[in-house]
Amino acid sequence: MDFEENIGHVRERIANACRRAGRRPEEVKLVAVSKTVPPDLIRRAFEAGLRDFGENRVQEANAKRPALSDLTVTWHMVGHLQSNKAKLARELFHVVHSVDSLRLAQKLDQAAVCSDDKLPVLLQVNLGDELTKSGAREEEIGQLAEQVGRLRTLELRGLMVLPPFFEDPEQARPSFRRLRELAKSLEALNLPNVSIQGLSMGMSHDFEIAIEEGATIVRIGTAIFGPRS
Repeated sequence: MDFEENIGHVRERIANACRRAGRRPEEVKLVAVSKTVPPDLIRRAFEAGLRDFGENRVQEANAKRPALSDLTVTWHMVGHLQSNKAKLARELFHVVHSVDSLRLAQKLDQAAVCSDDKLPVLLQVNLGDELTKSGAREEEIGQLAEQVGRLRTLELRGLMVLPPFFEDPEQARPSFRRLRELAKSLEALNLPNVSIQGLSMGMSHDFEIAIEEGATIVRIGTAIFGPRS
């Protein structure tokens, strides 16, 4: 697998999308989603220049981390996180994208019993109230943001969304636009200890549309590591 070619192609697509939107490529963080990818391939991707990796499952990340402990990597939790896994997630990840309830946020906060270190988190929004997807409902996000802002060891940095899959990625644009507008409305509330500057949205199939609509973080797996088995 030619990681340098894949990564170069993804970065070129990011730059082109930014150009269309009148943005700078440095405004968009590339998180390589490495679920099911073995440690040796993650290491090769690191050697090819990637520094941010996303995992969907706590157990899988826990199994991989020892073999990669010598690498200076920022680990992102991008999948659904159960509250009973919060303590381990707090030990494993530098950023959590998928906070979808006050209970989960409180568990992450309580996991830092002897530390004042802040954990950056994003709130996952379920814009379409899809039963098969996690995320807080849009009408709940304002209250949830205020509550998370009160927690001592969490730092609320933005929102995350996983829109429905469409064959035509253009059809995901309304979801990305709605998340951007929701972020603006929350930012205007000036809630204490809350910043909604980060927008984690867009994956291999639709990240260019997401960037055009304001994504600051894109979560790319297939376009870098190839299709999952």
